[in-house]
Amino acid sequence: MNARVFLFCCLWPFCALAQGFSGLGSGAEGFSTPQPDPVFNFPADHGAHPDYRIEWWYLTANLTGADGREYGLQWTLFRSALAPEEREGWRSPQIWFAHAAVTTPEDHFATERFARGGIGQAGVRAAPFRAWIDEWSLEGPDFDTLSMTAAGPDFSYKMSLEAQGPLVFHGESGFSVKSAQGQASYYYSQPFYRIEGTLKLPGGDMPVTGSAWLDREWSSQPLSENQSGWDWFSLSFADGNKLMGFQLRQTDGTRYSSSTWIAPDGTTTAHPDGAFVARPVRQTPVAGRDVPTTWQVQLPQKGVDVTVQALNPAAWMDLAIPYWEGPVTLTGSHTGRGYLEMTGYE
Repeated sequence: MNARVFLFCCLWPFCALAQGFSGLGSGAEGFSTPQPDPVFNFPADHGAHPDYRIEWWYLTANLTGADGREYGLQWTLFRSALAPEEREGWRSPQIWFAHAAVTTPEDHFATERFARGGIGQAGVRAAPFRAWIDEWSLEGPDFDTLSMTAAGPDFSYKMSLEAQGPLVFHGESGFSVKSAQGQASYYYSQPFYRIEGTLKLPGGDMPVTGSAWLDREWSSQPLSENQSGWDWFSLSFADGNKLMGFQLRQTDGTRYSSSTWIAPDGTTTAHPDGAFVARPVRQTPVAGRDVPTTWQVQLPQKGVDVTVQALNPAAWMDLAIPYWEGPVTLTGSHTGRGYLEMTGYE
């Protein structure tokens, strides 16, 4: 059994459940669980939390090329613990995996990596900040100034990022409730990165500039047993305001939603279940299933009523855990750009 097959077998119970995303609603026995009124400790909390079962460092970017065309970029490092106690070397229960993607109006390139914890192949250091898996990395002297690299069979990129605003905290001061039963995560973002660099694509190198959004989230049971997936939106409006909103699809056909309004200075307003509304407008056949790639998104309390449309409807992440992820454009009450992630579509 080669190393990749061994790693995949270790990860398989999580991957198999995650295809319906019910695995994120399984029990968290022995692991720590998020509690209300969190007190974050930076820079330490930019690092890993091995006493929690699930964690990610999730960056997406809306880019404009030197050719005037729009592009999208993703870099994500996931940590999944098989047991709540950390151990040395090969006995570590930490499984790391990563996704990288580039989206153009015509193409979508995606790839993944797997790694064991405890042997230096992957990990996160809080300060100076460094997140890595093999030769992929997101690192810098602090969380505000970063460089980022990743490569796949058909693409690679090297980017520089500089934060232009503060961290923002979702839910109640970073305690983000995910269900009426009380499942929750710790969740904060840096949505104010300016990004620039070069995409290496089959057609040649493309210098790009734009904006990036990095999500940090960790939990041990972020979904309830009756939730099968989610639709997550990060929207940046032309007037400088931003909106993070998600809805969790439940097996009885209802939705549980949450959203954060982010002013240009980083001031946030949290909105409870039901305030944020996302309705599918148009379905696209993708990877043998119908996926909603045009949405009507509303947040009436802030006068938001926008049509969210995929730059490339075929932005399917055909990986061990399959899902849809790609850049979107906004029209209606507000204009702008953003990112959409959809999981659990069978």
